[in-house]
Amino acid sequence: MKFLPSIMFAAALATGVSAATPLAAQNQTAPAAAPQQATDPDLIDLADHAELVLRVKIRRQSDVAPERAPGLRPGYARFYIEADTLNLIAGSAPVGEQVRYLVDLPLDARGKKPKLKKREALLFARPVAGRPGEIQLVAPDAQLLWNEALGQRTRLILEQLVASDAPPRIVGVRDALSVAGTLAGESETQIFLETLNDQPAAISVVRRPGMAPVWGVSFSEIVDQAVRVPPRGSLAHYRLACALPRSLPGEANLARDPADRARAADDYRYVLSQLGPCQRQRAAPTLGL
Repeated sequence: MKFLPSIMFAAALATGVSAATPLAAQNQTAPAAAPQQATDPDLIDLADHAELVLRVKIRRQSDVAPERAPGLRPGYARFYIEADTLNLIAGSAPVGEQVRYLVDLPLDARGKKPKLKKREALLFARPVAGRPGEIQLVAPDAQLLWNEALGQRTRLILEQLVASDAPPRIVGVRDALSVAGTLAGESETQIFLETLNDQPAAISVVRRPGMAPVWGVSFSEIVDQAVRVPPRGSLAHYRLACALPRSLPGEANLARDPADRARAADDYRYVLSQLGPCQRQRAAPTLGL
């Protein structure tokens, strides 16, 4: 079996794009897109879990009997796919000229199965140890029908994920503390975040009398002038909007004074309101098939 050369994300995608640059701004010259199969947060979720991102052309699809498809969602069918590898967009493992994998796809309004032969697709996957040519999707439906706009959006996201200033994946809130200032209406709240690899991440909210709250996030060990509001649509913005819990966990609120505790919770809600909702269309992936 022939193999495409192995490449690392950083080597394949090191273009100097800042992780703080809004993806929408980077994509201003993108071709007109077909209706989106996935939003930018969806693509970030998939790319976060993928060891391989590749473009393929489907050669053959075979139905998997429902009794052999554990966990299959109602209204979906499972397929065994054989495909030709067209392009390894990013990855850290060799990929053969052909790949095989399982995918779950929805039935149409009439209950008919999609026809995939000769269609091109974008896959987010990981290799299967000891089984050359087999890959495992990072989610049961982590196959998206290819179009150029989707490919460009995916490359921009991958570039941000490997940028030197890429914000870490956020998994929760560690501590929060609000302290009143010397003047009435003056305070500062700091919210320290849990990240996947224990990298620093903290939100700061400062209130001054007669002024709107000022907030920002720092991904540095020193929480001071490094605090910035993440541009809407940037990777940092999505990291916060899509990972922060909807309310400040009570056990993370370190203040003892009721007024300080209430203010910390209020400041946390304020940050969430500034971030806005996470625009996911798909469930975040955990394990593939």
